[in-house]
Amino acid sequence: MIPNGLKPDSREDFRRAKSLDPWRQVWEDVALGAATGLRADFDGTTLRRLARKTKNANQSRRLLALAEIYDGSSRGNAARIGAVGLQIRRERVVRFNARGPDALIDGKAPGQRPKLDDAQRQALAGNVESGPIPAVHGVGRWRLIGLVQWLHKEFTVSLDETTVGREPQETRLCQAHGAASPPCSRHRRT
Repeated sequence: MIPNGLKPDSREDFRRAKSLDPWRQVWEDVALGAATGLRADFDGTTLRRLARKTKNANQSRRLLALAEIYDGSSRGNAARIGAVGLQIRRERVVRFNARGPDALIDGKAPGQRPKLDDAQRQALAGNVESGPIPAVHGVGRWRLIGLVQWLHKEFTVSLDETTVGREPQETRLCQAHGAASPPCSRHRRT
C-alpha cells in the first residue's frame, strides 16, 4: 500500500494531512460561516443602558453579551457571558438585527392548537342553550356523552367528555342541559 497524505501515521503527518486536505478549508468556511454583523444603530453603551433598565433577566444577560461584541470582545467570550453556545448566540444576533432589543425577550410558546374553532364552539354553545329536540336527537337533555356524539356527527371532531365539559364553562354556561341557565356563581367576575 502506498500511503497518501490524508491518512496520517504520526502527529507530524496529521498536521501535513490537514494542510493537504483541499476540502478542509471549504468545510470550515461552510460549517463556521462568516461572522454575522450587528446593527449600526446601537452600540455597547446603549445596550448596557437597556440591560440596566429591563426587568427581564434573560434579556439583560443577552443585551450584555451583545454589548461585549460591540465593544470588540470575541464572540466566544460573548457566548460565555450570555451562557450559551456559539450557534445560539448567532441566532440571537440574527433576531436582534431583525427586530431589535425586544427580540431578545423569551416569547410564550404558542401551545397546542384548539380542537374546536370559534364557529364550532358557537354551535356547541347554541346547541346547549337551545336544548335537544327529543325527536331529532333522541335525548331529553344534553349529557356530555351526547354532546361528544353530536360534535362527532356534525363536525367529525373527536373529543373526550372532559374536554367537552370544559367548553360550556368557557362559554359561560353552567351545565350541559336543555334550558339555558344563568352563569354559575363561580364564573361571575366580582
